Amino acid sequence: MSANATPVVYNRKNPCVFRLRETHLLTEGGSEKDTRHFEFDLCGTGLTFEPGDSLALFSSNCPDLVSDILDALGFSGDEEVLDPDKNTTTIRQALTDSCAITAPDKKLLAAICERAASNPAAAELLPMLAPEMKQVLADHLWGRETIDFLLQFPEAKFEPQEFVSLLRKLVVRLYSIASSLTHSPDQVDLTVATVRYHSFGRDRKGVCSTWLAERLDIGKDVSGFISPGKGFRLPDPDEDTPVIMIGPGTGIAPFRAFLQHRKATDAKGKAWLFFGEQHEATEFFYREEFEEALTSGLLERMTTAFSRDQDYKIYVQHRLLECGPDIWKWLEDGAIIYVCGDAARMAGDVDEALHKIVEEHGDRSEAQAAEYIESMRQAKRYRRDVY
Repeated sequence: MSANATPVVYNRKNPCVFRLRETHLLTEGGSEKDTRHFEFDLCGTGLTFEPGDSLALFSSNCPDLVSDILDALGFSGDEEVLDPDKNTTTIRQALTDSCAITAPDKKLLAAICERAASNPAAAELLPMLAPEMKQVLADHLWGRETIDFLLQFPEAKFEPQEFVSLLRKLVVRLYSIASSLTHSPDQVDLTVATVRYHSFGRDRKGVCSTWLAERLDIGKDVSGFISPGKGFRLPDPDEDTPVIMIGPGTGIAPFRAFLQHRKATDAKGKAWLFFGEQHEATEFFYREEFEEALTSGLLERMTTAFSRDQDYKIYVQHRLLECGPDIWKWLEDGAIIYVCGDAARMAGDVDEALHKIVEEHGDRSEAQAAEYIESMRQAKRYRRDVY
């Protein structure tokens, strides 16, 4: 690129195309999980990012699920339709690359109920679509997908275009970036847990995670763009600000990037990493890297929580409480706390543990502890990337 050339701006409408360079399992033999490391080659793309950013990927739906939906609707798959972007294609291609076919939209459910009014189950489903029944509907939909309703209501008939028009657009999936350009130029890494589960008699697959794990071969091109994590940034490397990083499971990804960046920039502040998974022997992701960081002094402390390695479950929030006196000292020294991972439970449990630490070791009342934590948020010393 010449000095006067305008940098390429990549976004949803103009994604960057790059290639899968390498992938390998992070989970060891015997693990019930399938978590993988992916490396993508950015050479020649000009795509840049910072630690704390996420990579948005365009993926495709499972071909077997697409075929099941076509069979349930009585379509061959060759019928011509307009996809959500108004491009002419076959319905098979639209369902594969353009439409969300897992979680059903309320518009589709309403249309199914209307066409299958003679089915007693429709009378049960229809009231759940009311706005005030949002949680009831969410509970009913858990573990169910569009295919379940098409099979449950065979009376509901659609024209190909009509059906496609009732589907939402397939959206990009965001993954926290697990590498730093200062350490690995022209490369972006991801840490991805492959989502698979069984419910209501069917095997289910996460759209993007299984596309990555099962159908994306080494050397194949992918499309994506950077989603900036402006609220999840490291302090200036010249500052001596301590950092506490809490990332169980795939929440470890941005902290691998943080450590790579801190090493490359010779960051001054001390760092403490908390990591948790089910079993140390099979799910200690990037163990050698983190142990090397501990030995070299890049990490001052590393605390792990492997929930299934003893008779009682131990999670990162329990380790935080055990380390309460030292956590409090780090907080008083101006430490920034970063939390990445599960929003449903972990983030709330960690937040509760931090409040307790401030109460007990900071000699604060419950209200005063809440004020202390809130002041950390306001000062951008408590940062979360949860999903």
